[in-house]
Parts: sequence; C-alpha cells; structure tokens
Amino acid sequence: MSLLAHGIGAQHDLPLSPFYAFAGAFAALFVSFLALGLLWSSSRFRGDRAGRPLPAAVQRAADARTTRIAARAFGLAAALLVVLHLLLGPADPDRNPAPGAVYVLLWVGLVPASLLFGPVWRLFNPLRTLHLLGCRALGRDPVAGRPPPPRLGMWPAAAGLLAFTWLELVAPDPASPTALLVFLGLYSAAQLTGAARYGARWFDHADAFEVYSGLLARLSPLGRRPADRRLVLRSPFNGLDATPQLPGLVATVCVMLGSTAYDGFSDAPSWINAVQTSAMGRTATATLGLLGAVALVATLYALSAGATRLLSGQLPHPLTAFAHSLVPIALGYLVAHYFTLFVTEGPRTVMVALGADNPAPPEPPLGPGGIATLQVLAIVLGHVLGVVAAHDRSVRLFPPGRAVAGQLPLLVLMVAYTIGGLALLIA
Repeated sequence: MSLLAHGIGAQHDLPLSPFYAFAGAFAALFVSFLALGLLWSSSRFRGDRAGRPLPAAVQRAADARTTRIAARAFGLAAALLVVLHLLLGPADPDRNPAPGAVYVLLWVGLVPASLLFGPVWRLFNPLRTLHLLGCRALGRDPVAGRPPPPRLGMWPAAAGLLAFTWLELVAPDPASPTALLVFLGLYSAAQLTGAARYGARWFDHADAFEVYSGLLARLSPLGRRPADRRLVLRSPFNGLDATPQLPGLVATVCVMLGSTAYDGFSDAPSWINAVQTSAMGRTATATLGLLGAVALVATLYALSAGATRLLSGQLPHPLTAFAHSLVPIALGYLVAHYFTLFVTEGPRTVMVALGADNPAPPEPPLGPGGIATLQVLAIVLGHVLGVVAAHDRSVRLFPPGRAVAGQLPLLVLMVAYTIGGLALLIA
C-alpha cells in the first residue's frame, strides 16, 4: 500500500549535500546556544499566565454548546464511518478509505490541526463522546469517578502510542481491516473501562491521541488560561513552558521520537535485509528494532538529565524538568517524515471516501530538492526551539553561575539527536 511508505520516498537519495546539512545544523545549534548564554540571563516565559485574550465573540463561539455538539457529532460519525468501511468495505487498502483515515487523516492530520487550533482531539474524540452518552443514559455525572492514581500520569498514553506505532510500523499487515478492527476494539475497550472507573478526567492524560494532540498543541499560538478559561493568543514558548510535569511525560515524548526515528531507518536496505533474514522472524525483529529505537532515545535523554543534575546541583526531578524541550524536536521529526504522506495520501483518502476507485495521489507540491530542504529545516528548527526552551528553564531553576554549564549535557543531547535525524534523511 502506498501510504505505508510514509511519504518519505527514497530518503537516502535526497539531493542535498550531507556536509552542508550537518554544518548548517551544528552552526544553528551552537550559535543559538552561545547567543542565549550571553543575552538571556533570566526566565522570560510565563507559561499558562501568558497570553492576550481573544475577542469575547470568538470565546462565545468556541465555547457555545452548539459548537461542542457539532464537534462531538462529527467525530462520532467519522469514527462510525471508519468502522463500517472496515467491516463492509473491500479488503484492498487502495480501495478502502479506512486505513488512510486512521494513518493519515488522524495520525498525521492531528499535527497541523493541533498546531493551528490547539488540542482539537479533545473535542472530536469519539470515545469521550461515547462515555458522555453512556453516562447520560445511566443518569451519571461524566466527571464522577475515583481520582486516577497520581503515579499513573501519562503512562497509559505512552503505552497506547507505542501500541499504535507498533501496529503502523511493525505489524505484518497494518492496513488490513482485521488488524485495524482488533486494535480499535481493544483500545476503545481499555479507554472506556478507564473512563468508567475514573470519569472523563481519564481521557486527559490516558488517551494516547488526546495526549499526542495536547503535546503538539503546546506549540500552538492558541491557548486557554486555566485560571479564567479564557482563550488567548500566546507565544508557543509559553504554551510549551506550561507542559505539565507528570509521570510518563518523558516516556510519551520518547515514544514519539523513537517511533519516528525507527520509521526513518526501517526502509534502509541493511535493516530490511536484517529483518527478512533474521532467525527470529520479521515481526519479532522489527518489534525489537522499534523498542530499541525508543529505548535509545530515552537512554540518551536520561544520561543527559543525570549529567545536568550533577553539573548544576540538586534538581528534584531532572527527567521531567526538561522533557518539554523534546516536544519541538518530536514535531520537527514528524514534519520531516510525514509531510509528503499527508499532502499526497490525505487528498487521495478523501477521494476514495467520496467514491473514487483507486485514484492516483496528487503530486507533492515540492520537488525532491524542496522536500529535502523542508525536512532538514524542520529537524534543525525543532532542535533550536528545544535549546531555547531548555535554556529558559535552566536560568529559572539553577543559580546564575551554573545555568549555562548545566545546559551543556542538553546541548550534547541535541547535537546527538540532530546527527541521528539528519543521518536518517541523507546518509
């Protein structure tokens, strides 16, 4: 199936000089690090307290009951259509829009949607709507339930993201109706069971797609102040700074980074040969590859956080304190790896859903050189934004004499991630 190539094309043949790509990336990271160390001596981000309120009319329209009902109805109807196509549609994924709806319109489409409009999946989430309808039928308060255990945090979301990326990148036939129906059924059952026990708050930090959308939305210029629930225009850095430091945050972001990295090297000829000739079998070997990529990303970050704590003095929670700086890096990887998939397979999925029989996807809006440039810029810019976010947190947490030195392990980490990300594209 064409969409399973993930739109990257023959990444190892991209028309871009490795020397200029690596040199430009190193220059951007080091110049930004030095400039921040010299010019940025105190924290400038205010998190959820920042933002300019939007006009009252916009606030009323966004919070109107009609708006929310329409969003819930659309999300539920779209989910039902996907299930019906999986149950009754053709097995050929090129003639069935359901796989494209899940892997392209949902998984990849949440990236631009969340960046532009905030955590949109919270409004459209069909599981949240089903829980709401079930509570109303039973005369229960949807919010009622036991408080989720504090240690649980985002761990269910991290597990859900890992399961979904395993289905997408490792499963023998990820586009088959059976595979998708099994995953969606098991995932829905787990989420609705959690919501029945803990109430609607369960979805906030346990639903993989809500958490995924919410983390990306931290970089949206649209936000909502918790204190007064006002919609505001804000610097994306303020939204990023307000990322809650919950258990499982690091795991969730590392799954986002590691799975995208695995997607990048899984089409390398050497890895394909290793998977096909492995005595363990294709699925087991690919599973170990995916888990290894996530573990490598997490290990490098843990080592960096530990070194930061040693250089800067005592830090209560070194892992979560700087986890927010990984979000723009994950975003850069997502843009680099999925841009062409979204702009080609997205419209094609819509055409199939409207009745077209195996239409050809549209040509990418950029040529090979433009795509290569966009991919490199996305990765480098994501790392630069991560350096800025980490620096502002450092000058807030550490004494002035240790703030810059304490960031050196994070800078080394950013360089290592940059090398890896660019190598996957052009090496």
